Amino acid sequence: MSKADLAAVYRDYIACLNRQNWTALDQFVHPDVHYNGVRIGLSGYRQMLEGDFLAIPDLHFDIDFLISEPPRVGSRLRFDCTPKGLLFGLPVNGKRVSFTENVFYEFRDGRIEEVWSVIDKAAIASQLQQ
Repeated sequence: MSKADLAAVYRDYIACLNRQNWTALDQFVHPDVHYNGVRIGLSGYRQMLEGDFLAIPDLHFDIDFLISEPPRVGSRLRFDCTPKGLLFGLPVNGKRVSFTENVFYEFRDGRIEEVWSVIDKAAIASQLQQ
């Protein structure tokens, strides 16, 4: 898969998340997906994402930048949202917060098999102190 093709697949994946089209998730995510080194499988991955949207009703994934180097993608995602309660262990409780996620993906057979994610919790914590 070319760099442009892989980037297009990734953008389609993000659009799938933003639509919460969980029935199409298997088009983008490998059945044996790992998240931060732990095999959670497609069903666990879907449960994680569904939980994110329950906790953050206005969740929207916004690609700040994207680097495609097959079979890997690196992306910086931006979020501006209003979580209902705790977010990553922080008591957000309905306050609007902005933060980023640096995330790397490895694809196999055209689908995401590995995800490594680092979320900027410090940015959220600093906004809660204001």
